Amino acid sequence: MMQEQQWIDDARRGDQEAFAQLVRLYEKRVFALTLRMCRQPEDAAEAAQEAFLAAWQGLRFFRGESSFSTWLYRLASNACVDLLRREGRHRTAAGPSLNDEELNIDAPDTAPSPQEAAERKELQSQVEAGLRALSPDHRQVLVLREMHQLSYEEIAQVLSLDVGTVKSRISRGRKQLRKLLLESGNFSAAPPSKETGKEGCK
Repeated sequence: MMQEQQWIDDARRGDQEAFAQLVRLYEKRVFALTLRMCRQPEDAAEAAQEAFLAAWQGLRFFRGESSFSTWLYRLASNACVDLLRREGRHRTAAGPSLNDEELNIDAPDTAPSPQEAAERKELQSQVEAGLRALSPDHRQVLVLREMHQLSYEEIAQVLSLDVGTVKSRISRGRKQLRKLLLESGNFSAAPPSKETGKEGCK
């Protein structure tokens, strides 16, 4: 929007109030991203703060080759990975994980029974345990792809990677997560993937 672009232009020239408007515009979305990657609210808040600080310090170098939101997501995602690596934490992202088709889970057409709800909750806990074992790099791409529904091209922009690397990391992350779920004994082996011919379509 034009107002946003004006704030960006003014903030680039050092206008702190304009930058504060950008923070207010994006703080909820940035925190949602960092919370999914870091899980703990205090870690997520720290990563979000680092991302906005990096944005303020680096705004004069922002040339608009990608959208401001994409650039900000990149800073937030990198801040999360840095925090996880720095503190040696491998915490899972919050909320549901990979989509039902990828996990071979049949979503019920009606409200789940108590037993079904308990089973799905148990599966989610296993997924979270698996995500904790993934490297920050693999968790990073899975969060952006499966939870924030970014395309391969958008993830490539956010992380400054080529699309092939993004696809490779997502594939490896999914395979590692499946392996961990299979080893847990609470996940049945999936049939041959229907995704083979669809990779990169989104």
